[in-house]
Amino acid sequence: MEYKKFDNTYVVRIDKGEEILEEIKELAEKENIKLAKVEALGAINNFTVGVYKVEEKKYYANSFTGNFEIVSLLGTISTMNNNFYAHIHMSAGNDKGEVFGGHLNKATVSATCEMVITIINGTVDREFNSEIGLNLFKF
Repeated sequence: MEYKKFDNTYVVRIDKGEEILEEIKELAEKENIKLAKVEALGAINNFTVGVYKVEEKKYYANSFTGNFEIVSLLGTISTMNNNFYAHIHMSAGNDKGEVFGGHLNKATVSATCEMVITIINGTVDREFNSEIGLNLFKF
């Protein structure tokens, strides 16, 4: 991964073989990013995304292997108990134009991933909500 900062924005290149969530965490911890918006596109060769079923309070994961283009990767960096926390969703398309997506659990870059992280001044922590079963923004 390489990156450059411009005012409140990081322009990031994640390289072949690197795992996207690991690289986001590494950058956020190194640069002390507490609250930000994340956007990206690129190419991946394996990824796992999940769908949360509220009534069961459980994620169901789907894993994919092959050649995929990131159609959209969006999310936030925040904190939980003052520690790094990322909430990222991704959709990726195959060579037939089929798109799969959900809550990002893992994605390995096959060519490159171009990411923009926009810093939001301030902090928003998270806390577990037992009714929903998720870690929600705490204001």
